[in-house]
Amino acid sequence: MKTPTVQTRPQPQSLTDLFVSFTLLALQGFGGVLAVVQRELVEKKQWMTKEEFIEDWAVAQIMPGPNVVNLSLMIGGRYFGLQGAMAALAGMLAVPLVLVLLLAWIYAQYAGHPGVSGALRGMGAVAAGLIAATGLRLFSVLKTNPLGMPLCIALGLLCFAAVALLRWPLVYILLGLGAVACILAYRKLKR
Repeated sequence: MKTPTVQTRPQPQSLTDLFVSFTLLALQGFGGVLAVVQRELVEKKQWMTKEEFIEDWAVAQIMPGPNVVNLSLMIGGRYFGLQGAMAALAGMLAVPLVLVLLLAWIYAQYAGHPGVSGALRGMGAVAAGLIAATGLRLFSVLKTNPLGMPLCIALGLLCFAAVALLRWPLVYILLGLGAVACILAYRKLKR
């Protein structure tokens, strides 16, 4: 009798694959990378499930530094250890750094032009839309969250009100609502 083979999830094949993948992610992510990262890592490459993405993204958000850089370090480290983390980090930073320096030089030449400020405002609106669309796409994962969908929605609305309407500093919101959510989740999981 043959032993059934276990289907393994796709994963990066080499350090070069990690570097190139994260370089391409970084080049797509001007103004906000959440939508791009989720689509590439979960839907296209399938290196992560939706649940893993949300968990890792939450950890990446509470760590100091850019969220997507933190996520790249975690994914690279998961598959190839320290070398993988460094390859993913280099992919996130090397080519985008050169492009940003080039764009800064160009912006310095044309900053006074009204079309430039209009283009930047338009890019901000697009980035906000991409983030909202990703949030809606990942909304279904809340069904399996230990806190349950109603409480998650309530915490999300409280966070939105505190940031967008009351303009409280993010560190206070993170410490306050984050602590409440962690305590509630711990209690639910302990049962």
